[in-house]
Amino acid sequence: MDTIYALASARGKAGVAVVRISGPDAFAVAEAMAGALPEPRYAALRRLRSDGDILDQALVLTFPKGNSFTGEPVVEFHLHGSLAVVQVVLRAVGNHPGLRLAEPGEFTRRALENGCLDLTQVEGLADLIDAETEAQRRQAERVLSGAIGARVEEWRRSLIRAASLIEATIDFADEEVPQDVTPEVSFLLRGVIDSLRAELRGYAAAERIRDGFEVAIVGAPNAGKSTLLNALAGREAAITSEYAGTTRDVIEVRMEIAGLAVTLLDTAGLRNPDDPVERIGIDRGITRARAADLRVFLQSGEAIEGLDPSCDDIVVSAKADLSGSGVSGKTGQGVPELLDAIAGRLRKRSAGAGLVTRERHRLAIDRAIRAMESAMHEVERGAQRAELAAAELRVAIRALESLVGRLDVEDLLDEIFSSFCIGK
Repeated sequence: MDTIYALASARGKAGVAVVRISGPDAFAVAEAMAGALPEPRYAALRRLRSDGDILDQALVLTFPKGNSFTGEPVVEFHLHGSLAVVQVVLRAVGNHPGLRLAEPGEFTRRALENGCLDLTQVEGLADLIDAETEAQRRQAERVLSGAIGARVEEWRRSLIRAASLIEATIDFADEEVPQDVTPEVSFLLRGVIDSLRAELRGYAAAERIRDGFEVAIVGAPNAGKSTLLNALAGREAAITSEYAGTTRDVIEVRMEIAGLAVTLLDTAGLRNPDDPVERIGIDRGITRARAADLRVFLQSGEAIEGLDPSCDDIVVSAKADLSGSGVSGKTGQGVPELLDAIAGRLRKRSAGAGLVTRERHRLAIDRAIRAMESAMHEVERGAQRAELAAAELRVAIRALESLVGRLDVEDLLDEIFSSFCIGK
């Protein structure tokens, strides 16, 4: 592979900037610029030079092949983080023959190709970089730790054992092999299927933690929805006035509640208007509210038309500054209690989150389950169907291997790494 380099820290002025070099010529380039290199994994202060000029005084770290993030020889320069220093060092590194600037996500892609990470760990790393809340961080760390890959290996071993029993009945039918492998095969497949289904049950919660929950505030016109949204968000996100029907479209505010990413939705007041534009806004609001994970109904004495609360929704009295009870975005009365109620419901929904966090994971597991169910059906029909059962098990094993990126994922890799920044 080529030797690649890039700024591995954030762009812009900072206290420290990190330039990473990875590939077969990494040590030679670093030695040419910094002189004698420190022992692997030890940092040493060195003056970086190019054409006799001192570029910066930097900490230099080296990681030998097989003991680095990418699996290749890697050198990092920890520089003073000025734009001028970073620019001159990158230019000097790039002037060495055979080096080129890394593409987006190329360091991580090399870690995948060199077996340092599997595909789910790559996705976990992407989620960790994008994490905005504590719940997202914890979930991404679990995926990055390789937990999915470990489970896949357990499932795969059980399937290989089941497949070997079936293959034995095909290839060695006249020799001393178990005559009826159905009980053990069924036991192995049932165990894997049950485990996979348990993971799928936690998919919805894990996906919401990753992407965020939606909470819609609904109620009659002039019930104080926009004022409440502003109070919850801590800023003037929505226009408020004493005139009913001020909100015409859905207003979204992203925030964190109890460590969870939440998008609050301020919807148009629910009524039957004569204004066709307001009608469009109300219809959009109803659609978004129905699709939301949770709805907060503000009751102000007027009927709320077009949408009824479910047993999991929150119903509170509006304008507590006038009525004395309920919630008021204007004075803040009841707002902490409302936040606690929202947090409690969302924590309950996220409690069952599993390791499966993406639609790709769900589809691969679903393919594996369907193939195993077909294999069990063939096994139960007798030894004459053993070849069909074995074929279905091979399909299931391939589905699980695609989950961790062992095969059939080339098209997917370009999509995943396009979301990474250069330097990662």
